[in-house]
Amino acid sequence: MPKGPIRRAQLIVPFGVGAMLVVRDGTSLITAGLDHWYKREDGSEAEDKSEFRVDEWRLTQSLGVDYFRLPPEFRKPNKGDGVLNAYLTLPFLRFPQWHFCSACDLLQKFPLTARGKVKCSECESKKKTKYMAQVPIIAMCDRGHIQDFPWKEWVHHSVKPTCNKALRLVGTGSATLAGLSVRCECGAKRSLGGITEVDGDKTRLSKSLGDSEFLCQGKLPWLGKEDGEPCSRQLRGALRSATNVYYAQTRSAIYLQRGNGGELISLLEQPPLSKLIERLLRLGDDITPEVLREDRPQLLQDFSNEDIKIALETILSAKIDDINDDIEGDDPETRFRRQEFNVLRTERREDNLKIRTIKLSNYQPDIANYFSKIMLVDKLKETRVLTGFTRILPETDQPLQELQSLLWRKPPQKDSWLPAYVVYGEGIFIEFNETCLCQWLQKYGNEIYSRIQPLVDRYQKIQEQRHLRKRSITPRFILLHTFAHLLMNRLTFECGYSSAALRERLYVSDNPDAPMAGVLIYTAAGDSEGTMGGLVRMGKPGNFEPVVRSLLEAASWCSADPVCMEVGESGGQGPDSSNLAACHSCALVPETACEEFNRFLDRGVVVGDIKNRNIGFLTRTP
Repeated sequence: MPKGPIRRAQLIVPFGVGAMLVVRDGTSLITAGLDHWYKREDGSEAEDKSEFRVDEWRLTQSLGVDYFRLPPEFRKPNKGDGVLNAYLTLPFLRFPQWHFCSACDLLQKFPLTARGKVKCSECESKKKTKYMAQVPIIAMCDRGHIQDFPWKEWVHHSVKPTCNKALRLVGTGSATLAGLSVRCECGAKRSLGGITEVDGDKTRLSKSLGDSEFLCQGKLPWLGKEDGEPCSRQLRGALRSATNVYYAQTRSAIYLQRGNGGELISLLEQPPLSKLIERLLRLGDDITPEVLREDRPQLLQDFSNEDIKIALETILSAKIDDINDDIEGDDPETRFRRQEFNVLRTERREDNLKIRTIKLSNYQPDIANYFSKIMLVDKLKETRVLTGFTRILPETDQPLQELQSLLWRKPPQKDSWLPAYVVYGEGIFIEFNETCLCQWLQKYGNEIYSRIQPLVDRYQKIQEQRHLRKRSITPRFILLHTFAHLLMNRLTFECGYSSAALRERLYVSDNPDAPMAGVLIYTAAGDSEGTMGGLVRMGKPGNFEPVVRSLLEAASWCSADPVCMEVGESGGQGPDSSNLAACHSCALVPETACEEFNRFLDRGVVVGDIKNRNIGFLTRTP
């Protein structure tokens, strides 16, 4: 197999297990399953796999695994040096297996484990040396399976063809798939035009191979399996370089030190510790970790004095009474995000999370009035975990265990783990003023809901057609999401980071008893870009206000207006027509920076539309 370098982070996204990539010599490979990670080319195991272990307590609970592991790195020791875990490589398999010859057009299949360049057998028999190239076309289903295109079945219009004569891939000079055709020496010929088409729930590939449907065969080539598993999904043709061939399913978490979040704070807010704190407050006595520990040593034995001190500051100084993460009505993801939300809005001085509060009175009132908190995150730690992958569509109704099973040929019975990568960075956390949000919706709610309703209807209809879970898309969510995109686009001009180096994290809940309206913009490109302080600097008073003003000015008139605004209002634009006034010229960001695949965006809820600026949250008349 050809060797090629790859960054460890890329083995989570975009070249995780089951993804295809092209190495330097032009060979297309597919990343192998986790069964053979942490091995050398000779098959020997790594001496100490514990060095790759990553612990993220919230994600292990959420995903049902014991721990995570960093992808291995290749270490080549100098002569005479003893290096632990040296010469570890990652396994890749050759895919697609079918190749064609540019000289004689012959189609030929090679094993998944074939190494190096492969020669055309027909040309070689004529004493000519011609190397074959992999075909540009594959077939896949929406359950993650992928296989070679069924060349024999397609050309013979049969699910079970009996002809075994040689096939040839012939081009007519056209740049489209219709310009390619496959021919059999028996005389059969068929164009590849339409192999990617879908008609309702049926695909052209599955329904065009004779009397019966040709369905997915459940192939798992990245696991080294030539045979498949039971599957009856529709099979769709695709170019192997198409973006919908692989969507990594990931989960991420901002690291919260165990005991410094809702767990310890909830303990301090409940009897008997809450009564002890109230009594000490009435008496005017000092409330210290030592005093609490002396009274209730068993309850606090798992927490350090520093943990208790920070939790006390949260309760006594910040006066946060809704820090409890268990809010009735929250779904699991909202509950997961609420833990981070409650921590990000308080000061922290931990090894992996350093947060400073800036008083809103230090910011100019025309900007500060819209927000309730602006926090500068000098350091954060994010863990990103690959939980599986999908094909064709980024969303899926597959359960988590089914997605995880795609990563393994034989899942471990104990010590279960998933691949992960850790990123250290910095960021700005902005919490919107809840009172202002309620006043905005109360005054302009009718106009806003009528504006976004077509977007919501289109989304719900598409989800129903795809048999996927429906979500509630609200003005609050669209406002925060669009603001995050507009802010990231402006920050790239000011803070020195590229647009792909920034990332959003949204904290949104319309629960009237415990609403959330927060946005975290943070660096996401790794350690080399995560410690320079340029992003935090832009959140300081005197720097933040000009950024927001320039954001509003740029968003008020897109360079594609009035087309951008009118197209959005008439029929939507972007992926699945799920955006209103949002295009590449104003509100879209790199897909790696967005949590929603650049969907659910509208400048109108931020700065209003051409007819009425008042419906915009940041441009309305109070």
